Amino acid sequence: MSLALLSSLAQPSLAGGLERGGYNIDQLFDASQFSVQSGVIYVMPQRKLKNVQDNTASGGNLSSRPNFADDTTNYAVPYLGLKGGVGDVDCLLDYSEPFGAHTNPGVNWAGANNNVETKVESHNYGATCSYKFDVGPGQFRLIGGAFYQEIEGFQQKLVAVIPPPASAIYSGVGRLDIQDSSWGWRAGIAYEIPEYAMRASLVYNSRVKYDNLTGTVNLTQLPVSGLNPYLGVITPVKGEAEAPDSLELKLQSGIAPDWLAFGSVKWTNWSVLQSVPFCPTTGACPAGGLTSLDLGYRDGWTVTGGVGHKFNDQWSGAVSLTWDRGTSDGYGAQTDTWMVGVGASYSPVENVEWRLAGALGVMTSGESGTIVKDGITYGDDVTYSFGNDLIAAISTSIKVKF
Repeated sequence: MSLALLSSLAQPSLAGGLERGGYNIDQLFDASQFSVQSGVIYVMPQRKLKNVQDNTASGGNLSSRPNFADDTTNYAVPYLGLKGGVGDVDCLLDYSEPFGAHTNPGVNWAGANNNVETKVESHNYGATCSYKFDVGPGQFRLIGGAFYQEIEGFQQKLVAVIPPPASAIYSGVGRLDIQDSSWGWRAGIAYEIPEYAMRASLVYNSRVKYDNLTGTVNLTQLPVSGLNPYLGVITPVKGEAEAPDSLELKLQSGIAPDWLAFGSVKWTNWSVLQSVPFCPTTGACPAGGLTSLDLGYRDGWTVTGGVGHKFNDQWSGAVSLTWDRGTSDGYGAQTDTWMVGVGASYSPVENVEWRLAGALGVMTSGESGTIVKDGITYGDDVTYSFGNDLIAAISTSIKVKF
C-alpha cells in the first residue's frame, strides 16, 4: 500500500485563527519519482450572530439596528504542487494560501462599529526538500525548506452615524487597507517503513515577520473636520505583525491488509496575534494607533484521527474526525469545531489519481464580550452570542505521477 495513498486525501477542515489551507507538504512523500498535483477546497461556514448589543456611544447609537447578522462567507482554497526525486533526495515546489479570513456582516446591524467587512488573503510560494537514508528496517528523512509569503487585506467599520442630509453624501464607513511580504522556513524529520505503510513525521514552520505592513486609512466617507485632521482624507499608515509558527506531528500505519490508521496533532502559535495598531507614517501616532486590527487570539490545537481502506487497485476511501480548539478567548466567534470528513481516491490508470472529499461539522456555541489581555481591552464596543452552527466543505484534487 502506498504510504501517501490514504492519509493525504486532503480531508477538508476548518482551523482557528486566520488559518485557511495551512502548510501541507504531504506530496513530498509521494512514492513516485515525479508528480504534479492540483486541488481546491471549498468551505461553507454558517456562523450567525445574535443578541447583539451596541455598547459604545462612539460612532453613534446603533441599538435600533438589527441585533443579528450572518458573519461568515464561503471561500475557496487552491493548491498546486510539483514534486521531483533523484536518488535519496526529494524536493517539492508548491503554491498555497495558508492564511485568510472573510467576515461580512454588513453595515445594517448593531455591531457595525466593530465590523462591517474584514478580508485577509495570503499567497505562499514554497520549496521543501528531504534527504533519506536507511535506519533499521526503514528510512529516516531530514526535511528543510523556505517559503516566500505575501499578505494583503482590508477592514471596514462604521466610524460615525451621519444624519441627513449629509448621509446622502457620506456613509460614515472607514476603511483600512494593508499589505506586506516576507520569508519563512521549515524543518522536520520523518521515519518510514514502507513494508508496514508506516510513517511518522514532525515538521516545524517558522513565524513570518511582517515588519513593514503598509497601507492606508480611508476616512473620505466622513465630512472634513478641523478637530480631527484624519477625517475626510486618506492617510498612509504602517504597522507590524507576525504570522504564527506551528509544529505538527503526523502518524500513519497499516493495521491490517489494505487498512490504514492515521492521525495528527498540530499546535499553532496564534497568541502572537493580539492587537495590531496602525500609525500614520508621518507625525505623531494617536494612542492605540489611528486604527487597529483587534484579534486577541489564544494558541490553536488541531487533532485528527481516521482510518482508510484500499478496496482495489483503483478505489480507496477514508474517514476522519477532527477537533479544533477555538482561538477566541472570550472575544470573537472562533469556538471549538468538530468535523467528520469522508474521502475517496480513484486511479483510472496507474499514473493518474483523482480525489474527492467532503466534510460536515459543528462550530460550537459561545459569546463575545469585554475582556482585558495584557492591559488591552477588547470587545467593549459590542457584545453578542451565537449557537451551534454548521460548517460544510468539499475538496477535489488530481495528481499525475510518473
